[in-house]
Amino acid sequence: MSQSQVSQKGLIALIERVGKHIPDPVIIFIWFFIGALLLSAVMGGLQFETFGSEGEPMQWQIKDMLAAENVVWLFDNAILNNWLGFGGGVLGVILIVMLGVGVAEHSGLFGAILKKISRSLPEKWLPLLLVFIGIMSSIATDAGYLVLIPLAGLLYAGLGKNPLIGMAAAFAGVSAGFSANLIPATPIDVIMGVNAQVFAKAQNIPFVNANGEPLTPATMNYYFILVSTFVLAAVGSWVTLKVVSPRLAQKPFVIPEELTITDFDLSSQERRGLRAAGIGLVLALLALWGLATGPLADYNTGDGQVVKPFINNIILMITFVFLVVGVAFGVASGKFRSMMDVVSAMVKQMDTMGYILVLTFFCYNFLGLLSYSGLGAYITYLGASSLVALGLQSYPILLLVGFVLVTGVINIFVGGLTSKWMLLGPIFIPMLYMVNSEMTPDLVAAAFRVADSATNIITPMMSYAGIILAFMRKYNPQLTFGEMIAMMVPYSLAFMVVWIALLIGFFTLDIPLGF
Repeated sequence: MSQSQVSQKGLIALIERVGKHIPDPVIIFIWFFIGALLLSAVMGGLQFETFGSEGEPMQWQIKDMLAAENVVWLFDNAILNNWLGFGGGVLGVILIVMLGVGVAEHSGLFGAILKKISRSLPEKWLPLLLVFIGIMSSIATDAGYLVLIPLAGLLYAGLGKNPLIGMAAAFAGVSAGFSANLIPATPIDVIMGVNAQVFAKAQNIPFVNANGEPLTPATMNYYFILVSTFVLAAVGSWVTLKVVSPRLAQKPFVIPEELTITDFDLSSQERRGLRAAGIGLVLALLALWGLATGPLADYNTGDGQVVKPFINNIILMITFVFLVVGVAFGVASGKFRSMMDVVSAMVKQMDTMGYILVLTFFCYNFLGLLSYSGLGAYITYLGASSLVALGLQSYPILLLVGFVLVTGVINIFVGGLTSKWMLLGPIFIPMLYMVNSEMTPDLVAAAFRVADSATNIITPMMSYAGIILAFMRKYNPQLTFGEMIAMMVPYSLAFMVVWIALLIGFFTLDIPLGF
């Protein structure tokens, strides 16, 4: 075994050991809540001064949350205000968008689309299109991991090439390109945007872009992720052709006897379902056009402000499209035989949201405690003061890159986009803005997306890592976890470097990140 292989295995083993000792995010937030209570008691009465969005001085005083009146506040607000009503009902917005996605996913639509597209890919464009389809499949995580990646292996096997080449390209798209997409207001966009708005308002940070224009939470990064989709697809294709394919082309592989290239053929029911889904999509888009130009059209108020009802309800619009297309596919393919089947699909999707409900209860109550007690503002004040003392307020690009790298390292040891955003967003959104007002909420959220996604494929903490390893071992039974991660490192580094450069380009050229 070479020295590089030994050091590689040592690094992977270290990451695995550290990761195993990091508690689940729910446990982390429980301890954070208890710690914040005790810290507020110690620091109760401390006064400090920050500055508002217009430069006006703001006085703060930390509350002792163990004082009788504040204990009453904790209990009175735990359920309705701090959890269900957090940020004007963030949890409800997240849940409602998942209903439409759930119907489309459980109808079998996403899997059928992946089969349809992948089986007709021309060989010379295969790496590019596999990465691109992988990125697009992030709207339905399970379908990308469980359908596209094994299908990519079969496609390469059918060409007589190492199946791991195709699987690596698909894995890079599905996981490392997770935050990019052509579809606006995906569930991830909703979670990121709506919570970013809450984090900003909690400390009087204006929820506007660099030009001072109000942000729409679910689409505030849309232009950036749209461009990212094409850029990452090109980068992933280049890495596959120039780095991964040459390494794997000469390595031995096996084709299990039980696997055949027809395993992922479309059935006649799925073909019928896709035709119906196409008709449903056209009808849904026509309905949206009617709403956008009719009852939900923009209008001016008496004081000259423009109200945009359609954009303000974009979450419901996207949910409606997924619902219509999913039902059309399910009915035509025979998956849905009654309205109760549609309801069951929604229920199944809500079953998967159980962890989110538990996580948000403890997370939102912790954030409510931070905000009410003044501890959140004090942490932001300390962090911002430290960065200013280092002179970083004059180097916004350095702030941006630093935040990406810190988040990327954290992502290697702690899985889960939502939990990390809940942990880092409330601190860094106000902190970075206070250091430099160019660090607007949409820019910080975009930087988080880059870091969280690009390192997904090189961490043992990623929930699908073991599943992907099992898929790859069908063709290489001796493949180790360290070897799989080493295979994906070129994608991670390339995505990180190019994606940071793209974000800096948007920032320096003053290109809007979204609308």
